[in-house]
Amino acid sequence: MKEKRPIIALDFPSFDHVKHFLAQFPSDEKLYLKVGMELYFSIGPQIITYLKEKGHSVFLDLKLHDIPNTVKSAMSVIANLGVDMTNVHAAGGVEMMKAARQGLGKNVKLIAVTQLTSTSQESMREDQNIQTSLIQSVCHYAKKTQDSGLDGVVCSAQEVSEIKKATSEDFLCITPGIRPKSSEVGDQKRVMTPSEAQIIGSDFIVVGRPITQSQNPVEAYKAIYKEWNENH
Repeated sequence: MKEKRPIIALDFPSFDHVKHFLAQFPSDEKLYLKVGMELYFSIGPQIITYLKEKGHSVFLDLKLHDIPNTVKSAMSVIANLGVDMTNVHAAGGVEMMKAARQGLGKNVKLIAVTQLTSTSQESMREDQNIQTSLIQSVCHYAKKTQDSGLDGVVCSAQEVSEIKKATSEDFLCITPGIRPKSSEVGDQKRVMTPSEAQIIGSDFIVVGRPITQSQNPVEAYKAIYKEWNENH
């Protein structure tokens, strides 16, 4: 089986921070990098151009949620940036997700956010007035995402198996919040390691601080890469 790269979350405030971080890696190391709101709104499309010129893969994490026509138009712009993956909020509905797919085309992975990993069952019921269980809501959104022609969802690692049952084995599950074995210390709760995420069926893992805030980011990345692929 082909080895899979962990996605590194570039949660930095400036271009200089990104350049300094990437300069620590060998020039021939092609990474999978996540560009979120902070970085994209700080720098703009230039950051995508820079990363792609370096040969990296890019997940543009902007979580679009608007009327279908606006999202379709925005996705047609994103398609021209050359990113490898991007996303929307499943709460925007089937019509919006289908419009997103149309605007983006078929050559870029398109995934949806079901419930944010920061959302508790209590806050979902109180703030969104969704009175099912959190996992029922997540699986419902996942099925609607698949019905809309998207490739997968962002989800917590604890939800992967239920989402796969509700959709299909080839429906992608991208899981953030992964911590390597070596960082299982202190008061962290519900930590899932790369190897555990691989075993339960995650297709991509997103890792931020354990790599970006490490004293040796390259070694931290290599350790996570090895652990993520060790059972393949």
